[in-house]
Amino acid sequence: MRTALITGGAGFIGSYLCDLFLEKGFRVICVDNLITGSVENIDRHAKDKNFKFIKHNITLPLRIKESVDMILHFASPASPVDYLNFPIQTLKVGSLGTHNALGLAKAKEARFLLASTSEVYGDPLIHPQTEDYWGNVNPVGPRGVYDEAKRFAEAIVMAYHRVHKLDTKIVRIFNTYGPRMRIMDGRAIPNFIAQALRGEPITIYGDGSQTRSFCYVSDLVAGLYKLINSGLHDPVNVGNPVEMTLKELAIAIKKVTGSKSKIVYRPLPKDDPKKRQPDITQARNKLKWQPKVGLKAGLAQTVEWFREHI
Repeated sequence: MRTALITGGAGFIGSYLCDLFLEKGFRVICVDNLITGSVENIDRHAKDKNFKFIKHNITLPLRIKESVDMILHFASPASPVDYLNFPIQTLKVGSLGTHNALGLAKAKEARFLLASTSEVYGDPLIHPQTEDYWGNVNPVGPRGVYDEAKRFAEAIVMAYHRVHKLDTKIVRIFNTYGPRMRIMDGRAIPNFIAQALRGEPITIYGDGSQTRSFCYVSDLVAGLYKLINSGLHDPVNVGNPVEMTLKELAIAIKKVTGSKSKIVYRPLPKDDPKKRQPDITQARNKLKWQPKVGLKAGLAQTVEWFREHI
């Protein structure tokens, strides 16, 4: 039986990866310090003999006795609220945490997948964003702790690939949503849904014209599975290329929830990207992957989960 080790495995995306690899017949080792993850996300596997949870901070060395075939490094605060609250932890998990995870992959001769992000493009000057774009990032701004942590992580992953011949993959994840997102996550979809369900004003930062592209979580993890089983080593965008404004998103969520909430506007945070849309040509051509779940269906599933947990 092959073993997959997932750092950040109790987080939003990480927990879906635990589900997927168990379904594929893997033994899964979930590693998480629970700074933003939750045991509720992985409770369903507590009695599964093929699932093991280790509470551990991956910025410290991790020793695993058993063999490991794949390591998926998803440990990191991932929302602006989190990395503004935990700036040093965010930098450390992107640097020390990635170094430790790579060292373990090297020792175990395991395939390695880094969860990078569209945030490496910063506030982009090209649109849509292609993998050969180097980005427009403010390294000393408040968002720099996340952007630069991920940019460093990409650099050290490629160094391990070139120097140690490690079989590495890098995914640049664009906005992803679905059940298990934290209600106080701070990102647009959980914020808007929670406010709509409570009958509170829906808060848009900026004038609502800034754009995002939202990928449902089941589509994302399907793309991740294809990527880690591919022969690709350079970064690959995985996300939904359907672009919409945040005002359009707020209106869509009002419709799905049946909410009467008013939309209100607040100042745009510093360095907040004005546009975000992935070019997924590589994923389509080389992985034969593209998203299948439309926004209406994905929001319906997400809203249902939020109704039960709010």
